[in-house]
Amino acid sequence: MSKSIIVLGAGMVGVCTALHLQRLGYTVCLVDRREPGRETSYGNAGLIQREAVEPYPFPREFGKILRVALRRGFDIRYHWAALPTLMPRLAGYWSASAPARYRDIVPPYARLILHAIDEHRVLMEAADCLALARPGGYRAIFSRADSFALATARAERLERDWGVHSAVESAADLRRAQPMLAADAVGAVHWQDPWSVVDPGALVTAYATLFVRQGGEVRQGDAQSLRGEGAGWAVETVDGVLTAQQAVLALGPWADGMLRRLGYRLPLFVKRGYHRHYVCARPPSVPLQDADRGFMMSPMRAGLRVATGAEFASLGARATPLQMTRAESAARRWLDLGEAVEPEPWLGARPCTADMLPLIGPAPRHPGLWFNFGHGHQGFTLGPISGRLLAEMLDGASPVVDPAPYAPSRYA
Repeated sequence: MSKSIIVLGAGMVGVCTALHLQRLGYTVCLVDRREPGRETSYGNAGLIQREAVEPYPFPREFGKILRVALRRGFDIRYHWAALPTLMPRLAGYWSASAPARYRDIVPPYARLILHAIDEHRVLMEAADCLALARPGGYRAIFSRADSFALATARAERLERDWGVHSAVESAADLRRAQPMLAADAVGAVHWQDPWSVVDPGALVTAYATLFVRQGGEVRQGDAQSLRGEGAGWAVETVDGVLTAQQAVLALGPWADGMLRRLGYRLPLFVKRGYHRHYVCARPPSVPLQDADRGFMMSPMRAGLRVATGAEFASLGARATPLQMTRAESAARRWLDLGEAVEPEPWLGARPCTADMLPLIGPAPRHPGLWFNFGHGHQGFTLGPISGRLLAEMLDGASPVVDPAPYAPSRYA
C-alpha cells in the first residue's frame, strides 16, 4: 500500500486526519482553497463538548415543531426555497430521532465524544497551544422553571449513564458565580467537563503548523477537481497537479457536491449558523448558553462571541441573519455587550447526516478513497478522535473504537 495520501479539507477534521496519518508514517498533503481553519471550524462557539454525548435530535414535541414551522423562534429557522431539497433528508432525520432508533444512535455517538478532551489535549501539548484552551466548562442558564427542571433531570441522567459531570445551580448560586449578569435566571446547569477555546480558528492553525513542522505539506487547491488517475487520485492545486495513491474527503458541508460528482446520493444536509463579537466590558468567566432561546455567549480573544442556533438553508443561499439580530437583543438582557466588533455577522455551515452519526471509513465504490465528514454540530469537538479513527482504519491498525456504526457503506 502506498504511503502517499491527499487530505481534502483543512478544517478541524481534515487537519487532525492529516496529523494522525502523518504519525503513522504516511506522506500527507493537505489541500484546501483557503488557509487552515478559516471556514466552519472558525465559526463555532469554541467548545470541546465532552458533555455532548447525545446528538441533537429532530424536535418531536408538537409545540416546538409548530413554533419552528411558523418561524416564531430563533433557535431554529429555515428557508422556504430550500424545503423541496431538504424535506427528504429532514424526513430521514425525523425518523432517526424516533425514541427507539435514537436510543441505538446515542452509544456510538457517545463513544466518540468521550475521547474528545483526551485527544485534543495530546495535540495541544504537541502543538504547544494549551494556552488557547480553558477548562471549566460552560453554564446553560434558564429563564423558565419547566425547562430548568427538565435540564436538571437530564444532567442527573447523563452523570449516571455516561459519567458527565455537572452542577445544578439555583438563581442565587448563579448570581454569585456570574455577578455581571444583568437579568435573573431561575437557575443554571454548569457542565463541568467541556473545555472552551479562546480562538477556534487559531487552534486549527496551531495543529496545521504542527503538521507542517513535522514535514507535512499544505497546498491551496480546488477539492472539487479531485479525479481518479491510474490506480490513484489527482487534484488541481495552484502549484500544479498533485497525485497520490489514496485520498481522504474531509470537506465538511462541501462534501455533498463532490460525492454527487462521484455518483453517491447520501442523506446529507447543512445547518447554517451565525456569530458576531462584541466589546463586552465584563464578560462571563465561562461561556454561557441561553438554553431557552438556543444561543451561546463565549468570551474570546476577539470579544464576546454570540453564536446562534441552526438555520436550515441551501449551502450557498444568501445570508438572512434574523437569528443573529434576535440573539443579540436577547444577549443584551443578560450582559452589557457593548458595540459589535465586525460590521456584519459571520455565516458558516455545519455538515449533518440524517442519522446524526459521522461518515468515517472507506468509500463504498472507490478503492483508495476515504470519507471523514458529517459531524454535525461537533466537528470541532470530534476532529482529533475521528482523525485518529480514520488513520487507524486506513493503516489496518486496531481502531480506538468500533468503526462499524460510522461506515459510509450503511447508506450504500
